[in-house]
Amino acid sequence: MLRKLHEMGIRSEHAYIAGFASIGLSVASWMVSNRKERAGIDRADRWGIFVGEWAPTFFALGNGLRSYELAEEHEQTRIPQQASHEDHHERAGV
Repeated sequence: MLRKLHEMGIRSEHAYIAGFASIGLSVASWMVSNRKERAGIDRADRWGIFVGEWAPTFFALGNGLRSYELAEEHEQTRIPQQASHEDHHERAGV
């Protein structure tokens, strides 16, 4: 899934931005619901919590994408002799 997201052009920075934006959106949705709806603070709390649950998901995706990006950078910077030496050890189970 991370590879697919990366191929679609989504980077870790995008997920982190979405995480921070969802925190702000959580506060905004709570305030709007509290002021505009007659259902009371319970409904506003539910809206705030619902939107607030998105942030950890975005941050987790950001961390996963960052790990994928670092691994990809590491693969691109390996020198050929190092790559064949490491591949030999991996195949040998060392």
